[in-house]
Amino acid sequence: MSSNSNRGVVYLKPCSVEVRKIDFPTFRNPAGKTIDHGVILKVVTTNICGSDQHMVRGRTTAPAGMVLGHEITGEVIEKGRDVEYLEVGDLVSVPFNVACGRCRTCREGDTGVCLHVNSDRAGGAYGYVDMGGWIGGQADYVMVPYADFNLLKFPDRAHAMEKIRDLTCLSDILPTGFHGAVTAKVGVGSTVYVAGAGPVGLAAAASARILGAAAVLIGDMNQERLAHAKKVGFEPIDLTRHDRLGELVADVLGVPEVDCAIDCVGFEAKAQGTDGKVVEAPAVVLNGLMEITRAAGAIGIPACMSRTIPARRSRQPSTAISACASGSAGRSPTPSTPARRRC
Repeated sequence: MSSNSNRGVVYLKPCSVEVRKIDFPTFRNPAGKTIDHGVILKVVTTNICGSDQHMVRGRTTAPAGMVLGHEITGEVIEKGRDVEYLEVGDLVSVPFNVACGRCRTCREGDTGVCLHVNSDRAGGAYGYVDMGGWIGGQADYVMVPYADFNLLKFPDRAHAMEKIRDLTCLSDILPTGFHGAVTAKVGVGSTVYVAGAGPVGLAAAASARILGAAAVLIGDMNQERLAHAKKVGFEPIDLTRHDRLGELVADVLGVPEVDCAIDCVGFEAKAQGTDGKVVEAPAVVLNGLMEITRAAGAIGIPACMSRTIPARRSRQPSTAISACASGSAGRSPTPSTPARRRC
């Protein structure tokens, strides 16, 4: 194949991306070192993540020319000599974190902060700013390193292709929502509030149901999202009614608190200000969750956060809560914002 036989979604500047010709992948890491533990995939499905939109909207320091995409399902078309357990023709799901499987954090199961795939910090990902320089998978072809460790092979290719629009969610959306529910300590009989009724929020709500939750509430300001959440069996919380989240929860549960809460909104959270206008309020969701989570309860945070965020229409950075992570927290105070309505 020629070096011009690949195309990818390339970030150019805020609010501007294009499908362009890019180099065909080779068995080299971002530093240019030859590696033998990778495979080259022909991409079968790839998704647009909310965190891709953070970059596209200019809310990160993403450089021009970066190929986007970290939600990848593909077919192995070439493999390195050190790859033992995968064969050409295998259909695989690609977890979005790049991980070596060998370092201390990988051995402890914390593959999101692998110590060997990013020269600047712990953790790597495909097509994402500051995550190691790995080429993204919104492309025709992509290289995946440490393939034996990273890739999940579908045992029945034909059956998998029949369900490919569902299975594409395995690369990020579903496990992200599930991880949020697990870190929120959702269990049998739990009452759960999910902030955000987008794809990850719905995945978190579905995961909470799988884990045995007795009641799953999901809050948003978007009426179409709320209608869909209700249609699939969750309790919608309309955040446009008023700014007293505890009261909205109590309307459903009879008490103004839940056992578990999950933030599926992130640092571009919006709220309604005192003048009725929707404003950006990075901390408003976590503030609200800490208000309604019972003592000794837990909050899962699969949403993307950032310590310093390029602010919209401002040269001054706005500060959010933490780095991109998922964790849990009890009820404790956090700096409040002048916003009134959670989203």
